[in-house]
Amino acid sequence: MLSSSLRTLHACGRALPLGPRTLIMGILNVTPDSFSDGGRHAAPDAALAHARTLLAEGADILDVGGESTRPGHVAVDAEEEWGRIAPVLKGLAQEAIAVPVSVDTYKAAVARRALEAGAAIVNDIWGFTRDPEIVHVVADFDAAAVVMHNRAEIDPHMDVMDDMITFFERAIDRAAKAGVRPERLVLDPGIGFGKTFPQNLTAIRRLDELRVLGLPLLLGTSRKSMIGKIIETTPEERLPGTIASNVIGVMTGVEIIRVHDVAAHVQAARVAEAIRDAS
Repeated sequence: MLSSSLRTLHACGRALPLGPRTLIMGILNVTPDSFSDGGRHAAPDAALAHARTLLAEGADILDVGGESTRPGHVAVDAEEEWGRIAPVLKGLAQEAIAVPVSVDTYKAAVARRALEAGAAIVNDIWGFTRDPEIVHVVADFDAAAVVMHNRAEIDPHMDVMDDMITFFERAIDRAAKAGVRPERLVLDPGIGFGKTFPQNLTAIRRLDELRVLGLPLLLGTSRKSMIGKIIETTPEERLPGTIASNVIGVMTGVEIIRVHDVAAHVQAARVAEAIRDAS
């Protein structure tokens, strides 16, 4: 396990300590077609109310997304995506919340406007590959970025860990050339994206192998179909399976977990950390 006790994630002037306590990123979907909550928080008032709930439950970061990326989703343009998240970001800024806000987008134009509106982290599911300009936006604002592994096509024959390491090395190189320092980057193995079911399981089991890259890790398994393939469940029924997969991440030393159910994961993470760090 990589010791992270002295590490810090720098994001638009904020410093997030990355140590023995796993950070909890609360998911705030502002979409009408989310796979997990069916647009329950699409309206700005509902989104802000849910944000307050996530914060009260102990979220360390809020991740606001305006485009569903579930399988079979309908892509939206930058203006529509911005129109969904803008009132929420404005409301969060007015409430002067204590935790940093992340924007879940792969579009440079949306990322720029979100950072101007007070976001501090860009969560790019395409790892600087779908819209190459986004890495320059991150650099311009001294923002942090979550770089997720993704593939346009699934290759069942690839070694998923080799593919991830190559992908991340290229992303880190792009970041360096744009002026984004390593202390602003987090790597996400991209569970459920561009991988077969066995490759998703392998990616979680072999997370430690990504430590060769020397950067903090984020794990996002919340309510995903991988859990439903193991035991038939709807997304709303997958909290136990989500906790099981995230506890494996915590025991491995993952610095951030991205979840819908914050309170349950705060408790699970604290117990897992106590066991992991027992002398």
